[in-house]
Amino acid sequence: MKAGADEATLARRVPEGDTAQGARSAWSAVNGVISRRAAARRWKGGNRFRLLENGEEFFPAVFSAIEAAQREILLETFILFQDKVGLALHACLLAAAQRGVQIDVTIDGYGSPDLTTDFIGSLTRAGVRFHVFDPRPLLFGRLRTNLFRRMHRKIVVVDGSKAFVGGINYSADHLLDFGPEAKEDFAVEIEGPIVDDIHAFAVEAVAPVAGMRRWWRRRAAPPPAQRVPQPHAGDAEAMFVVRDNDQHRDDIERHYRIALRAARREVIIANAYFFPGYRLLKEMRRAARRGVRVSLILQGQPDMPIVTVAARMLYDHLLRAGVHIYEYCERPLHGKVALADDEWATVGSSNLDPLSLSLNLEANVIIRDQGFTQDLRQRLTRIMNDACTRVDAQHAAAGSRWRLAASFLVFHLLRRFPAWAGWLPAHQPRLAPAADYAAAEDTVPATVQALAKLTGDTSPPQPWAWRASGSERVGERKPDYSTS
Repeated sequence: MKAGADEATLARRVPEGDTAQGARSAWSAVNGVISRRAAARRWKGGNRFRLLENGEEFFPAVFSAIEAAQREILLETFILFQDKVGLALHACLLAAAQRGVQIDVTIDGYGSPDLTTDFIGSLTRAGVRFHVFDPRPLLFGRLRTNLFRRMHRKIVVVDGSKAFVGGINYSADHLLDFGPEAKEDFAVEIEGPIVDDIHAFAVEAVAPVAGMRRWWRRRAAPPPAQRVPQPHAGDAEAMFVVRDNDQHRDDIERHYRIALRAARREVIIANAYFFPGYRLLKEMRRAARRGVRVSLILQGQPDMPIVTVAARMLYDHLLRAGVHIYEYCERPLHGKVALADDEWATVGSSNLDPLSLSLNLEANVIIRDQGFTQDLRQRLTRIMNDACTRVDAQHAAAGSRWRLAASFLVFHLLRRFPAWAGWLPAHQPRLAPAADYAAAEDTVPATVQALAKLTGDTSPPQPWAWRASGSERVGERKPDYSTS
């Protein structure tokens, strides 16, 4: 569908929520717009969602589910490091495999390059099918060449009855004790009928076709007669939405634009890597101008400085329309969540930047549940009030001539990037046995190197004692390090 036709369809089917009647019409139209766009993606009711903040909440939930698995575990992740978190995951998976659970683990060839032969081999010998997405040999023995079109999803499905989706990788930098570089992030634990969709997708992603594994071709899931539908577990409606380089190139972005168009009172977007497309920027500005409070929580202490430089080029453009911008300054922000009114929320792996919106393989869940949205709002409000610096027009105007010129160029770049993305290397990514691409035994993960530099401790990492981590909410604790 061309951009002009897409915008016309969106405007016709989703009226702006600028009145009470308009808001009701807009939110009721949300169901039909996506269903027509991607018939396989439909809202399902009867779900329960639990919001998980940071590794302190996420890892114990996942590891406990793996320990309780009886038949099957499907796990996809962009990053798996051989640090204390990766070793704890390894122990849980190994124990599950040894008691006969069927396990498929898929990692990304760019995000997870340092797993050793022993780490991978001990799992595969126990029966784990360990895949690497698009592995590429190093150029000159040092340079990685597989930067584009990454498998960026983070999905776990256990026994087809419980799933996890979000932005948290399996690495120690998602725990608060990592220090000033510990990441702020979110995921969700899911039960209910929507797990059937997530499970079918995860099965298809590793299913062989004619002896090969193809990233772009969606395989047929097992016939419905072979699957027992998941019972209702709650009251939430949900949809599982993916981005790929075939039939679902803009589905996640489209949901964001629909939510912005339908919102009447409030939109909060917390996103680590913010450099969105022209159409999404336009909907943010239009929502703010009709009186919706649009708040952005972006990185103020980034893990990559270029992230903040790029985002700040858009500040003036957004602030002039009335968008509120907050920079999270406590530590690096890694989250990818949003909410609109009490009607809509999303949690997933997709950033709002060119890589996620135009190139990478991503997965989000879209949630319609007032209780969940209120929980997410409370956590994001706490972050804005306690850990952010608000950016005002005077702040954004510093170096205004340069910023205005750069903003003008960036604005027009974003209008054309989706089309230009198609010119980037269109290789054919594949799944391959991870054992064929294992790292040397003396390889030290990046998180272990960082901690050694911070603490001076060079001893090998030990598995994280996650059972002793406690159940307290990480947002209610103070870090035990100084951020000064």
